[in-house]
Amino acid sequence: MLNERFNPLRPNTVWCIDTTYIPIHDGFIYLTSIMDLYFRRIIGWNLSETLEGSNVIPLVEKIKHSRHISKPLIMHSDRGSQFTSEAYNQVTANMTLSYSKKAYPWDNACIESFHALIKREWINRSKIHSYSEAKRLGFQYIETFYNTVRIHSHCGFKSPKQLEDEFQAQIQKSAAA
Repeated sequence: MLNERFNPLRPNTVWCIDTTYIPIHDGFIYLTSIMDLYFRRIIGWNLSETLEGSNVIPLVEKIKHSRHISKPLIMHSDRGSQFTSEAYNQVTANMTLSYSKKAYPWDNACIESFHALIKREWINRSKIHSYSEAKRLGFQYIETFYNTVRIHSHCGFKSPKQLEDEFQAQIQKSAAA
């Protein structure tokens, strides 16, 4: 459904979700991230010790609640088991689900690119020994750098937060007029 159209006309109309692995001292942990394609902002993320679909459900619930989603939107993902599970289908029941074509990661390019960035710019720069260390590093990168400082060409060379703040100010200005 997304078909490589990465520029929705307004926020909270297309979200992408994906999971990537992070190597730690004694195995792997998994980072699941949700991106609002309008701002390219990571609006939610979590870490888990398994790829079970049940780990994704609380994240989706939390983001739906925090973003006050009342209208259907498109939730795009790859065909990973956590995104095709019955529990995922239930938590996204009021959304339009979109999936990348089999063996075709380009439909999920924005979130895949984010996961490549977090690994290249942050995770791969140090050996991570534990889940808590990965969570701290994830928070530092996503919340205090990627969303708030790192500029994006898509955002007019602003950070996702700057673009979202400007959008919200424009909405408030229009409402006040």
